[in-house]
Amino acid sequence: MTMELISMAQAAAAHAPEAAGITGNLTMAIGGAGAAIGVGMVGSKAVEAVGRNPGAFGNILTLGIIAMALAEGLGIIAYLGGF
Repeated sequence: MTMELISMAQAAAAHAPEAAGITGNLTMAIGGAGAAIGVGMVGSKAVEAVGRNPGAFGNILTLGIIAMALAEGLGIIAYLGGF
């Protein structure tokens, strides 16, 4: 039993670099998808808000751009964290 566990641990250590690559790619994919969803939600809500109150276009545009930049920033951080 002990020898089986040792051989399994050695086999897992041999595949560790492959697993690290998969984990990094998964992190980047989830971060990119989250950023895309965030930007889409901010954009749709900004258009909805302008439709309800066209007079507040300037304020809504400013807040929308800031929110989209923050969402994209999180996607970039996830991309850089995957390396």
